[in-house]
Amino acid sequence: MAGNTSTPGASVIGRALALLDAFDARHRRLTLAELARRADLPEPTAHRQVRELVAGGALHREPDGRYVVGRLLWNLGLLAPMQTGLREVASPFLHDLHAATRATVHLAVREGDAVLYLDRLSGHASVPVVSKLGSTLPLHPTGVGKVLLAHAPGSVCARVLAGLRPITAHTVVQPGVLAAQLDRIRRDGFATTVEEMTLGACSVAVPIRRGAEADAPVVAALGIVVPSLQRTKARLVSALQVAARGISRSL
Repeated sequence: MAGNTSTPGASVIGRALALLDAFDARHRRLTLAELARRADLPEPTAHRQVRELVAGGALHREPDGRYVVGRLLWNLGLLAPMQTGLREVASPFLHDLHAATRATVHLAVREGDAVLYLDRLSGHASVPVVSKLGSTLPLHPTGVGKVLLAHAPGSVCARVLAGLRPITAHTVVQPGVLAAQLDRIRRDGFATTVEEMTLGACSVAVPIRRGAEADAPVVAALGIVVPSLQRTKARLVSALQVAARGISRSL
């Protein structure tokens, strides 16, 4: 890709973009050799470029030597009109929901075949939560992920259903069972999980639409993580739906 570029400046930029483009939802941690191969660059060239990207914060080198997307790109991504506007609009509703439930609250969007966490307010209960601001997790074992998967294009659903992997002993990995769950989510307007992502953590989530109309496109998901849903599911679903409708109207 970069070799076809005539100017040296564009060639450097092209190589950097090729290396960054090597990452996707299925390839979030890459070795130098994998980066070079996926970017179609000689390994010495990739090494020089990756070193500069790490120094600038665009990439981060983990202790095992693999590379992941750095904080710089996350911070820049938050400046994109959709994500910035969504976080700003949703923020007061997230804080109200957090104050009312004292639980961990998530705002998330779909990024390829994964769920990307745009915002998170930590709960007061000692519930194990693995999500981090700016992190991605699989769609199928998370409440917000199931909501987003239920409203994703058919091609995304097909890929996810074909590659289900267990995270805990409770993760739904049978394509037929998950497909039936997605149908119920579209019908009922909410998703739940019970220890599918983390033992000791349950979640409930609802869609956020771009507009107040019932058929408006789903652009994000709003979720809550709690120790149990046995006695609180109906109350949490109601609180989430009120907040989601407020965000949708504002969008």
